[in-house]
Formats: sequence, C-alpha cells, structure tokens
Amino acid sequence: MFGTVKRIIDWCGSFKKNLYIGFSFSFFSGWFAAMPVIWAAYMIGKLVECEGQGKAVSTVWIGKSIGILLFFIFLRFLFDYLRARFQESISYELIARDRLAVGDALKRVSLGYFQNMNTGTILNSITTGLHTLEGMGIRMIDNFVGGYLNFICILLWLTCMNWRVGLIAVTGAAVSLIFLFIISKYSTRNAPVLAAANRDLTGATLEYARGLSVVKSFGKAGASMDSMKKACRDSRDINLKIEWGYIPYNALHLLALKTASVCIVIAAFYLGFSGPLDFTYMMSIILLSFHVFGSLEPIADCAHVLAVIDDALDHLDELTKESFIDADGQQIEIAHYDIEFQNVDFSYGEGKERRQVLHNVNLKIPEYSVTAIVGPSGSGKSTICNLIARFYDADSGSVRVGGHDVKEFTCDSLLSNISMVFQNVYLFHDTVRNNICFGKPDATEAEMVEAAKKACCHDFIMALPEGYDTVIGEGGGSLSGGEKQRISIARAILKDAPIIILDEATASVDPENEHLIQAAISELTKGKTIVTIAHRLATIEQADQILVVDDGQIIQRGTHKELVAVPGKYKDFVDIRSQSEGWKIG
Repeated sequence: MFGTVKRIIDWCGSFKKNLYIGFSFSFFSGWFAAMPVIWAAYMIGKLVECEGQGKAVSTVWIGKSIGILLFFIFLRFLFDYLRARFQESISYELIARDRLAVGDALKRVSLGYFQNMNTGTILNSITTGLHTLEGMGIRMIDNFVGGYLNFICILLWLTCMNWRVGLIAVTGAAVSLIFLFIISKYSTRNAPVLAAANRDLTGATLEYARGLSVVKSFGKAGASMDSMKKACRDSRDINLKIEWGYIPYNALHLLALKTASVCIVIAAFYLGFSGPLDFTYMMSIILLSFHVFGSLEPIADCAHVLAVIDDALDHLDELTKESFIDADGQQIEIAHYDIEFQNVDFSYGEGKERRQVLHNVNLKIPEYSVTAIVGPSGSGKSTICNLIARFYDADSGSVRVGGHDVKEFTCDSLLSNISMVFQNVYLFHDTVRNNICFGKPDATEAEMVEAAKKACCHDFIMALPEGYDTVIGEGGGSLSGGEKQRISIARAILKDAPIIILDEATASVDPENEHLIQAAISELTKGKTIVTIAHRLATIEQADQILVVDDGQIIQRGTHKELVAVPGKYKDFVDIRSQSEGWKIG
C-alpha cells in the first residue's frame, strides 16, 4: 500500500512539486477543519460559564466569535481550493503525456508484438488502465496522504488537551491500519485477475463487433455470443468476489474507528467530571471525537483502489518499456535509394509456433528502378516489403537501404524515405483531406488535388457531400474498396518519398480505371525506387526487374521477356494469368 503511494509519487515526475505543495495545503486544511470545532466548544464553554454565574452574554462577543468561526471555515475552504488547484490537474497532464508515450512506443515496436499480444490486452491497458490512473491516481493518493495529514492535525489538538485522549485516537487509527493492510493485500492478489477479466471482456467485445458481418451472414448470433457471455460472466464473478472479500475488512476498519470515537467521548466525560479536564476542553474533545477519524474512513476505498492502480502502472510500464525495434537507431540521411538483401532469413512466431518464411534471400534493387515481386500466396512477398520498411527485423543476414543496414536507422528516419500502399487499405475516421495529407500535413491545396487527380480519385471525391472535407467512416467503411485504394495511392503520391512500395496497389481498382492508375504509378517511377507486389500482367510487364518468390526463396529473376522465354514458375504464372485475364463472354 505504501509502496504504491511512493510509486504514484514517482510517476508524477516533474509534477512532484505541485503534489507536495498540495499536501501542505491539505495539512493546513486539516488544521483549520479542527479550529471551528475547537472554537465552537470554546463558545459553548463560555456560554455555560456565563449562565452559571448569572452574567449576561455580550452580543458583541457573540458577533465576533461567529465572525472568527466563519473566518476559520473560510480558511479551510481556501486551502482546499488551493490544494485542488495544484493537484487536480496533475493526473490529466500525466495521462496526456503517457498516452503520447504509449502511442510512440507502439509505433516503434516490431509488428510481431501485435501478433503475440492480444488486442484486448493492448486496448484495455490504453483505455481502462490509463482511465483508472487519470480518474483515481492523484485523487486516491490525496485521500490517503491528505487523510492522514488531517488526522495528525486533529490528533495534535487532542493530545495537547489531554494525552490520554490522544493515545486512544492513535490506538484506534493503528487498529484500523491493520485492516487496511489486509484490504490492500487482498486487493493486490485480485487486481491482476480483475485486469485480466477486463482485458478478456474488451477482446471478446472487439471480436464480436468486428465479426458481425460474418455472424449475420451465417445466422450464428447465438454461437458468436458465447465468448462474450463468458467474458461478461467472468468479469461479474471476479468483481463480486473482490467486493464480498472487501466488505468484512472495511466494516472492521470502520468499527475500529467508531469504537475509538466512542471511547474518546467516554474518556472526555470521565476526565471532565472527575476534575482533571476543563469543561471547555471536554466539549472540544467531544466535538472533535466525531471529526477526528472522518478523513480516515474513506481510506479503505483507497487501499482497495491503490492495488488496481498498481496493476495499471505495471501494464503502463510494460507498454512503454517494450523493446523498441529502433532503440539503437540514429537519424540518418541517405544519398541514394538502392535496396539490398544479404543472406536474409526470417520467421514469424516464437517457440513451437515459429514458422520460417524466408530462407537465405539475396536480392538487389537498383535505385530509380521498378522491381516486381511475384509468387504464390504465402511465398514471402509481403514479408520482403515489411523487412524493407523494418516492420520486423530479419533473424539473420542484413537488409540495406541506401547502403545502410536498416537497423542503423530510427523508424522515423527510415520511413521518411518510403511510401507504402497496402493491399488492405486502412483510412482514418477523418476527412478525405486529412487522409490524403497524412504523409505530408503541410501540403498545399493544389498539391493535394494534383495527387488526387493522379490517383484518379478527384472526381468521386468532389461528388461526396462535402468534397475533400467529407468525413469518412472508420477504416473507410463508407467508401468502396477501389475508392479507398485510390485515396491510399494519392496519399503515397503526395508524400513523394524516394522509395515506393506497392502491395497489390491495383487489386481493388476496377478495369475502367486500372490503366489510369497504371499511368499514375508509371509517373511515380521517374526518379524513384519502386517495389511492387502484383498479380496482374499489366503491372508486371513494364518492370525493370521481376523477382519470382516461392517457399521463401527467390527462384527466378530477370525481365518479363527474359523470364517468359524459359520454362519455369514465371512462365507458368504468365500462362495462367493470360488465360484468366483474356477470357471473353462468348
């Protein structure tokens, strides 16, 4: 429990100063929370004394006393306000910092991380975990530290008035602390289980939402709900288990404090009527007995939540301290844009699931050339492109761009030289304009429109309700596959990188527009290094070099004319494609 408090303080980093200032204001707030009670007891004592002596009470004195009382109340709320001003914004500042850090970390890890890590785990850590820290982190530590500071302030007053009463208060707080430690240990043991259940629930919900089209098409809504129902039940069960385990110790924590309050009242009456304690002090102690433990009662919730926060911090550390693929990279500017693979081996997965995809691959792609990569599905074509962009690192051998091993670069400096158009296009839930300008945010209107025209998407964009300012659905769901692909090509054209990787860039383009896309791509080859994965002959025939990949190895290389002139995989491929693309309706 105290370890988590220290951990949260360390998490505050540069905001520690504000946190400590807030603690000091909490101390003064506690001090002035006790003062009105003490002053009210003093007033009651004076009134009783005057009544016993038959003296009239001065209305001026009553007015001044009420004024002093109100002043103490004002000071208490002033220090509460100052504490909030210094502390309340800290968590929002920290979470904004950490969300950016997580985004940067996820951008710099190998794509293998996302294959090995459940999507629900990542999403839950970013959303639920950070939301827990944002909403409760600073608040819980203020309740915990501020609560004990408030108690110490009132304890000092009680001890000054009578040390025996102070001892009772300390004993009550100490007994309650024992139950707080039990609550903390119980929560620490169950927090990871709760977090796992929440991650499973997030993952199951995501899977159900993503597969709705399949669910509807097969009419299997009941079966598809099984995993989601199980995740919901598991989440409910662990929450109930934690709650039922928490309640008894919370009740004992409160019982210890309430019992101590009653003992303080009894002791005050005894000491007051037996003589050692002045009547005014007796009244002060009695009134303070109802207030002394007020700030400690909610700390049971803190002890419970601190374990959840500790688990959230663990997952935040896992995300931000994940091994970066470019941890040793540097900002490198290259003078030429050739690509070379030297004895490259690569495998997906780990352990028993490890599957080797590339075997001793050697290739050279000269700058300012067009290289087409062809081969059957699963042969390793996309993997070659992924290694060029360093989405993964090769198991052995080296991948070189511009004469430098890609491991020498930071991800940003390497990818600043590369534009990619993927087979499965993803567009952001944003305007068409921002999607096209994603790779070049400072592009002018004319540059953006020119790129859209080259990609043959200007006309259909202008037909949209708001033109380039039309917001498209998440993933580009409101556009057809061909429209999404053309916007993706426009995005690559606008970035104007010296190396362009096209992974089935024309796969979803209709035949009427394919020749226009081919013309746009051909224009891109001027002064650029092009790597394209394609199955259509129109895309392949004009390449300067064709690499035929099969079973993770390059089995043929050459131009189209050279390769069709000899028996082999490429000639078979061309024959099949010629037959399928040359059919006619009779």
